[in-house]
Amino acid sequence: MFTQGQWTFAGFFVVAFIVAMIYAYRKDLKLHKLFYKRSYLVLLGFLAFIGLLFVIKVYLKH
Repeated sequence: MFTQGQWTFAGFFVVAFIVAMIYAYRKDLKLHKLFYKRSYLVLLGFLAFIGLLFVIKVYLKH
């Protein structure tokens, strides 16, 4: 389905993309620590909301 050249290109692309993402993250690490200090609270709130919807669904089903 794919040629050897396409697989080679995909492999190089994935490696280059991962290296670029690591470089960009390291470069912006100070900004991340400054502006996103308590961003995990948004994730916890979202998970709590999904859990609440599940509880309501189970409660109304019975």
